[in-house]
Amino acid sequence: MEIVTDLLKILLPSALVLYAMYLTVATFLKKQFVDKQLENRSKKVEITLPIRLQAYERMCLFLERISPNNLIIRLNGSATQAIEFQQILMCEVREEFNHNLSQQVYMSHEAWEQVRAAQQEVITLINQAASEIASDAAPLELSKKIFEKIIKENRNPTALALRTIKDEIQQEFM
Repeated sequence: MEIVTDLLKILLPSALVLYAMYLTVATFLKKQFVDKQLENRSKKVEITLPIRLQAYERMCLFLERISPNNLIIRLNGSATQAIEFQQILMCEVREEFNHNLSQQVYMSHEAWEQVRAAQQEVITLINQAASEIASDAAPLELSKKIFEKIIKENRNPTALALRTIKDEIQQEFM
């Protein structure tokens, strides 16, 4: 019996010390793990932040380039008939869109959907205006009809997408 008591006198304090050491090491390792995760996350943010900002900038530039005002002014004089001008305008919008397609990876789903909707709305506007004039009319007539529809319907096809992107930039980066 005395041996059991002596054994307990030795094992009990040893077990308590061992348990205390286990708790200390576990806490230390957990803190190290959390610190390492935070460090990795901050490195990722440091790398992706400039890329994401550049994506938003490129999408703003895309929306400005496909806005009817800028699009028509930039491509004016490149066609002899309205149907040809319509095709040039639509081709330009699609090329711009395809050129910036990869930027969706860095944007929120909502912002990307707004950009896609703006692109579709510009194409729809061009097609609607073209359907209301003769195909052999002068390109100037198509331009006038597009501007007329914008004014009449009081719609800027790229404005909502631009506002969404700018709001996201403000929320994310400022």
